[in-house]
Amino acid sequence: MQNNPNIPRHVAFIMDGNGRWAKERGLSRTAGHREGVKRVKEIIRGASLLGIQIVTFFAFSTENWSRPKSEVNVLMRYLDNFLSKEINQLRKNNIRFLAIGRADPIPKYLQAKIKKTQEDTADNTGLVVILALNYGGRQEILDAAKKFAREALAGKINPEILDEEKFRSYFYAADIPDPDLLIRTSNEMRISNFLLWQLSYTEFYFSRKFWPDFGMDELKIAIGEYQKRERRFGGINVN
Repeated sequence: MQNNPNIPRHVAFIMDGNGRWAKERGLSRTAGHREGVKRVKEIIRGASLLGIQIVTFFAFSTENWSRPKSEVNVLMRYLDNFLSKEINQLRKNNIRFLAIGRADPIPKYLQAKIKKTQEDTADNTGLVVILALNYGGRQEILDAAKKFAREALAGKINPEILDEEKFRSYFYAADIPDPDLLIRTSNEMRISNFLLWQLSYTEFYFSRKFWPDFGMDELKIAIGEYQKRERRFGGINVN
């Protein structure tokens, strides 16, 4: 697939503000998460129309397990419903699904459903939809280092040949290019342990809107801001 150079190939999202959105409306946090799922579906539907090839959603971090058990259970149920209801749409629309992060302690039935959805869409060649589940950026780097160390100790690889390209081959989704654009909602200006290695040269866009209010119009605004920027990847403009 050829990518329009003015459109980011890979857009990552930190979906912040579901709880605050609900609180402002006198609703439960559950209602905020439910509305947030709708925005995920909207962005997935619209991303390929805009020429985006990959979208990554920070759906559940390693730190989110510290939330009230009732809220965690709701989030797991929403993920279950999303996978159950959307799998046919993923197939129909030629979308490839991936999940990144550690499997445990995600419930076993969900692990199985995630695995099956990945397998069922593995040959699709359209938009790639990635959910970061039980994910942490430091955790990913540590896991990659452990994988490399095990291979080195087993004599399968010479540590002296390790470089950036080789090291990233141990990441959760090594074949996925780094995000061109990171969008975080709710006016929070931090990356919260998300894709620490991959965001090295990513452009950031911070939206004042809570995630449940972030739709296609706001995405187009973010892309418009991205298109105004000059990406130098550590170099300089020689013009």
